[in-house]
Amino acid sequence: MQPISRRDAIIALSATAAGASFPLHLAAQPAQMQSWPLATSQRTGIHDVAPAPDGGVWFSAQRSGHLGWFDPKTGRTELIALGKGSSPHGVIQGPDKAAWLTDGGLNAIVRVGWPDRAVRAFSLPDNARNANLNTATFDGEGDLWFTGQNGVVGKVALKTGDVTVKDAPRGRGPYGICTTPGGDVWWCSLAGSYIARIDRRTGESTIVEPPTKNQGARRVWSDSKGRIWVSEWLSGNLSMHNPSANTWNAWKVPGETPRPYAVYVDERDKVWVSDFGGNAMFRFDAGSETFERFGFPREAANVRQILGRTGEVWLPESGTEHISVIRTA
Repeated sequence: MQPISRRDAIIALSATAAGASFPLHLAAQPAQMQSWPLATSQRTGIHDVAPAPDGGVWFSAQRSGHLGWFDPKTGRTELIALGKGSSPHGVIQGPDKAAWLTDGGLNAIVRVGWPDRAVRAFSLPDNARNANLNTATFDGEGDLWFTGQNGVVGKVALKTGDVTVKDAPRGRGPYGICTTPGGDVWWCSLAGSYIARIDRRTGESTIVEPPTKNQGARRVWSDSKGRIWVSEWLSGNLSMHNPSANTWNAWKVPGETPRPYAVYVDERDKVWVSDFGGNAMFRFDAGSETFERFGFPREAANVRQILGRTGEVWLPESGTEHISVIRTA
């Protein structure tokens, strides 16, 4: 199977940050996109991705109920069944080098050992039935925190396997979640249009209100300075909250009708955001306040999550059953 290489031309547009206009321009560092169709006998419903420790890439197969593993060297795809009724949303790599998934169908956090592929489910307690599990992150002490769109935030203590759940402030909406370099855990509410910080001792969350009302915070990610970047689905903005200064900044994603879905910050503190409205990826440089655009060669790629490793930004195309990477080094 031959990969498809493409780098879309960068377009000269303008974007707005805190009321100021600034141009897009060519980045000094060239980057290239490479894509593969998933070689499977069934439609997987690829949703999220996570680099695996063996050089492969995991993905959550939400439609078929599997953990997927993709080998970029050969194009081979493997599917590991998670159990009857499984419908995984998110996947991340744990400190134990295993794959950890948020599985809404099983209403459980699922661990898949690697490379033994042993599957273990950590079921949510009775007070969190039908949590509609979304995404997860590991804190600075090695515990896993997760969100449920039906209004819960919870933790799996890895040493004991205990699962605890707290009701989210204002109910429905918890979506993206991330950890800062200092180990603090932040999450965002799509329905509530806010971000929140978790007290890791109590599990309770404190809301931080953004200046843009009804912005639809979908995903969050931390940079190396502990600043929280937010993809605002409804406002079309990429925003940033600085907890140490208690400040906010926002930049409109280029295009006529931007729909920022996922956000990720790479090892160089470049901010990546996927845009459903323009069928594109953008790389944002916070220093120069400029966007660089990477278009997809297929319509409606619909990248719902972004993760990477040094020199690579991995993208699950949920709308096309492809997996893509932008190589930056």
